[in-house]
Amino acid sequence: MTTFPLLAVLLPFAAAFAGLLLSRRPRLRAPDTPETRAAAARGRAGWFAIIPTAASAVLAIWLAWGPGFAFIEGASPGEPVGRTYGTIVTGGIPISLTLQAGDLSAILGVLVTLVALAVQIYSVGYLHDDPRYPSYSSFISLFTSAMLLVVYAGDLLVLYVGWEIMGLCSYLLIGHWWEDRANSRAAVKAFLVTRLGDVGFLFGIFVLGVSAGSFRIDDVLAEVPEMSTGTLVAATMLLLAGVAGKSAQVPLHTWLPDAMAGPTPISALIHAATMVAAGIFIVARLFPAFLAARPTLDVLAIIAALGMLGAALAALAQDDLKRVLAYSTVSQLAYMAGGLAAGSDSAAIFHLLTHGAFKALLFLCAGAVIHHIGSNLMSQMGGLRRTLPITFVTMTVGFAALMGLPPASGFFSKDALLLTMERALTGGRLTDAAALLLYGCALATVAVTGAYATRAWLRTFFGEARAVALPEPQPGTAHVVDVREAPRTMLVPIVLLAVPALLLGFAGGPHLDLEVAALSVVLALLGGGVVYAFWRSDPVADPSRLLGPFLVPCERAFYVDSLYTAAFVRPLQTMARLVVRTDDRVVDGAVRGSGRTAQRLSGMLRLLQNGNVQLYVTGLLAGVLLIVVGAVVFA
Repeated sequence: MTTFPLLAVLLPFAAAFAGLLLSRRPRLRAPDTPETRAAAARGRAGWFAIIPTAASAVLAIWLAWGPGFAFIEGASPGEPVGRTYGTIVTGGIPISLTLQAGDLSAILGVLVTLVALAVQIYSVGYLHDDPRYPSYSSFISLFTSAMLLVVYAGDLLVLYVGWEIMGLCSYLLIGHWWEDRANSRAAVKAFLVTRLGDVGFLFGIFVLGVSAGSFRIDDVLAEVPEMSTGTLVAATMLLLAGVAGKSAQVPLHTWLPDAMAGPTPISALIHAATMVAAGIFIVARLFPAFLAARPTLDVLAIIAALGMLGAALAALAQDDLKRVLAYSTVSQLAYMAGGLAAGSDSAAIFHLLTHGAFKALLFLCAGAVIHHIGSNLMSQMGGLRRTLPITFVTMTVGFAALMGLPPASGFFSKDALLLTMERALTGGRLTDAAALLLYGCALATVAVTGAYATRAWLRTFFGEARAVALPEPQPGTAHVVDVREAPRTMLVPIVLLAVPALLLGFAGGPHLDLEVAALSVVLALLGGGVVYAFWRSDPVADPSRLLGPFLVPCERAFYVDSLYTAAFVRPLQTMARLVVRTDDRVVDGAVRGSGRTAQRLSGMLRLLQNGNVQLYVTGLLAGVLLIVVGAVVFA
C-alpha cells in the first residue's frame, strides 16, 4: 500500500505516453484508409486514457477510505501512507523524492481522479470526430498525473515539478483548437499570467526550505514555530502570488474567463479538480505557516472579499454560459480562500470537494447544451428543458448546489464557510476591518450568486426556443442543433456527477448553524427572486438589466483587463517593437552594412580581375613604360 501514491501518479503518466506514441500505429487488417486509421486511433486513445485513470481512481479511493472524511470532520490526522524513493544531492539542501497520502492529500486525490475519469469518458462523445483527440486525451492524462504529483508530493520541490507541468498542460489544452487565433491567445495568456505568479511561488519555496533546512513538507511544518515572523510573512506572501495565479484570484484572475476558449471538458477539469484547486490545496497543506503569518491572512481575506463579490457581479452580466461559470469559479474559490483566511482549512477543503462535484457537473451540462445548440451564448438558448430533460434536471441540481440551497452539497459546505467567517468577527487571527469586509462581501455574494445562477437557469431552459441551426459548423467544432440528448458517453458522467453534487454534503457529517444557514438560504432566494421577477416581466429581455448603469462595467469585469492592457501589455509591446526595430536597423544593419561594403570592395577588385587578356597586356606594358620613364627621369 505504500506504493499506491506512486502508482496513482504513474498510471495516468504512462497513459499519456501510450496515447501519444501508440494510438496511431498502423492497422494490421484491411481496409486501411485514412478515415479508418483516424477512427482506430481515436478508439485506442480513448481506452489508453480511461482505463489507467480508472485504476488510479481506485487507488485514490483506497488511500482515502476513512482518513479523507476524517479530515473534513476535524478529526486528528493519521499517519500518512507512502515512502521515499531516493534523495537528489544538490550541494546544499537535498531534494527528497517522497510521495505520501495524508488525510488532506488522500481526499483531494479522490476528487482529482474521479473528475478526470468523468472528463475522459465525456470527451469520447464530445470530441468523437476531432482528428487531434489522441493528443487531447493524452494531455488530460498528463494533466491528471501532474495534479496527483502536487497532491501526493512530500517535498516542496517535487510538488513544484507537478505545479509547472500543470501550467504546460493548461496551455496545450486551452489552445487545443489553435486554428482560431482567440484560442491560441487565451492559451498564451493563461500560461504567462500563471507563470508570473509562479515566480513568487518558487521563491517562497526557497525561503521556507532554507529557513527549515529541508524541503520536506513535514520538516518545514515542524520548523514553523522556530521561524521568525518576518520569514514566515515573506515566504507566505510569495507563495500567495503562486496561489493567486493558479487559483485565479485577484489580481491574477484574468486568465480564467478567457480560458473558456478550450473544449468544455477541459474547462470542467481545470475548474473542478486541477489548476484552480491546486492553489487552495497549497494553502491548506502549509496551513500552519499561514496561521503564523497574520499579515498574510489579512491580505488573503481582502483578496478573497474583492474576488468573491467582483466575480459574482461579473458573472451576472455575461451572455456566454461558460464565462458565467468561469466567473462563478473565481467567486467560489474566493469563498474557500476566505475560509482559510478566517482560520478553517477543513471548511475550505469541504467546499473545494463539493464545488469540484457541482462545478464539474455544471460545465459538463453546459457542454451538452453547447453541443446541442452550437453556441455558447445564452441569448441563443431557451426552452431546452423539453428537448434536453436529463441535462435540465442534472444542471438544476448543479445550480442548486451553487446557490447553496438545501439539500444540495453546496448548502452544507457554504454554511461551514460562512460560520467560520462570522466567528472571525468576534475572535480570530484577522484584524477587525479585514474580518468585517470578508463577512460582508460573503453575505452579499450569496445573494448575487443566487441571482446569476437563476438567470443562467432561466435563460437556458425556459422561455421560447431561440436556437438557429448553423449552416456550417464553426472551426474546431461539429455542433449542430439537434432534437436529441447528448450521446451516452456524455450523459453517463453527468448523471453520476449529479449524485455527489446533491448528496456529498451529508458525507462529511454536517454540523449546521441554523441562524447562518437560514440567512444564507434567504439571501440566495432573495437574489434569485429578484431575477425571476425581472425575467417574468419580460421573458425575452435579459434580467441582467437590473444592474442598470453598472451593467457594462460588470460585463467588462470592471475593466481590469483593459487596465492591464494599458499599464503592462501596450508598454511591453512598444518596448518589444523598439527592440525589434533596433535589432533590425542597428545590429542587423551593421551586419548588412559590412556585407555591402565587402561587396563594393570586391566589385572594385573585380574590375581589375575580369579575365580580359588584352587588358592585362596593356596594363603590363603601361607598367613597364612607367618603370622606364621613372628610371630615365630619376637616374
